[in-house]
Formats: sequence, structure tokens, C-alpha cells
Amino acid sequence: MEYEHVDGKDKGKIVLYALSTCVWCRRTKKLLGELGVAYDFVFIDQKSSEEKELYKDEIRKHNPRCSYPTLVLNDERCIVGYQDEEIREALS
Repeated sequence: MEYEHVDGKDKGKIVLYALSTCVWCRRTKKLLGELGVAYDFVFIDQKSSEEKELYKDEIRKHNPRCSYPTLVLNDERCIVGYQDEEIREALS
């Protein structure tokens, strides 16, 4: 699976699963940029059908509803949806 990387401060492994058309996904991505953290992301809707299923299997490990945005921190914590304060607190 391929992810795009954004450079910044190392706060551990941060992965954002998002849709390119989702306003909440864009806001989450913008917030991560404002916080200046390094993270990987993928726009699920821009992948092939086969790839989408692989990514969705990965998302379901943390978020069984498979909703977006899904932000996974160090393969342990999952923040679903645009949760400004929760994201700030987790990455401070």
C-alpha cells in the first residue's frame, strides 16, 4: 500500500485515511499541517477497487464503521471524524 508523506515534527506513526472530496478530511489534513507534524495519508477514493478494499481492511482494524476521516496514531489510538481538540491534545 502506498501513502503520501508530509514532513514535519516526529510525533510517532500518524496515518490519515481520507477522501479527497470530504470537507472534514481536508480540515483534518489542514490541522495536521498547522500543528507541523509528520504524517502519512491516503485518499481512498483515488485508489483502484482492489486497493480500496486493502485500505478499508486496514481502517476497520481501528474504526469498524470505516468512516472518514480516520486518524490512526502509533497503531494504538484512533480518532474518527474532525476532532480539533482531541487531535491537538493527542499531538501536543
